[in-house]
Amino acid sequence: MNWVHLHLALNHVPVLGVFFGGALLAVGLARRSDELQRVSLWALALLAAASIAIKFTGDFAAEALATEPRAVQLDKNLLNAHEQSADQATTGVFLLGLAAAAGLVAARGGRPVPRWAVLVALLLALATFLLMARTANVGGQLRHPEIHRPPATP
Repeated sequence: MNWVHLHLALNHVPVLGVFFGGALLAVGLARRSDELQRVSLWALALLAAASIAIKFTGDFAAEALATEPRAVQLDKNLLNAHEQSADQATTGVFLLGLAAAAGLVAARGGRPVPRWAVLVALLLALATFLLMARTANVGGQLRHPEIHRPPATP
């Protein structure tokens, strides 16, 4: 397995995680469940940290493609669009993680989760999911034949 393969395997985590974390937060809001809101905010904060780490697999994958000894035919414009979209999605998930963490800090000591924190996190979860979906769509248009070849021997 190389960086490209690892990136392709892990990149679904942030897309689906933001969707399900945001949906769980919406359910917590609708049910007025402080416990469910806390769990959702924790999940979104942890997911943000993991998503930023997963983004680095994309950076390493791009470097691996640049040094691939055999010519990998990728549309450079599409690759650049994917990288720019990923940067925007990473910014979104970072802001989402900050909002979730702020809500958790505001709710420490047994206080209820502030409504503003839940609403801000929901709005950011929706925006981030859309950014991630766009990134995944553009990335899905790339073809990666190099993951099917054995690594080149030096």
